[in-house]
Amino acid sequence: MCSSQIGNSISAALPGAWRTALLYLSAILVGNLAWEIFQLPLYTISHTGDIWEQAFAVIHCTVGDLLIAALTFGLALLTMGYPGWPALHFTRVAAGTTALGLSYTVFSEWLNASVLHDWAYSDLMPVISLASLEIGLSPVLQWSLIPPICFVYARWRR
Repeated sequence: MCSSQIGNSISAALPGAWRTALLYLSAILVGNLAWEIFQLPLYTISHTGDIWEQAFAVIHCTVGDLLIAALTFGLALLTMGYPGWPALHFTRVAAGTTALGLSYTVFSEWLNASVLHDWAYSDLMPVISLASLEIGLSPVLQWSLIPPICFVYARWRR
């Protein structure tokens, strides 16, 4: 049995909410991995780090993205969608998850780039000003676009 058949058997056996959540989080993992790879030149590590440091950064950030997505999804589901999701409150949970993920990202970018200096933007990163904060445009777009797209995918596949 090939892996797609196994995946289809497993997801078909899961109840609707679990199946939809698994589809969402799987899509989030793939989407954020691709985004992290393509946005790497927007951070200084693409110029200062060797290939292993860059690979570690991409993997580390992708795992972090998955954790953020899972936690914000869980919080949105508990506060806005339970019981009855995904048949009920699908859009509310998707919007709540996206808003929470975006809020965390703005805070994290500010904290890590401006306060702790754990990472820095390269000259290629477009920066937007939010009040007195300077935040990279790419992570804002990442958390504005990827979660809703992944929710649409999960709903379509469900």
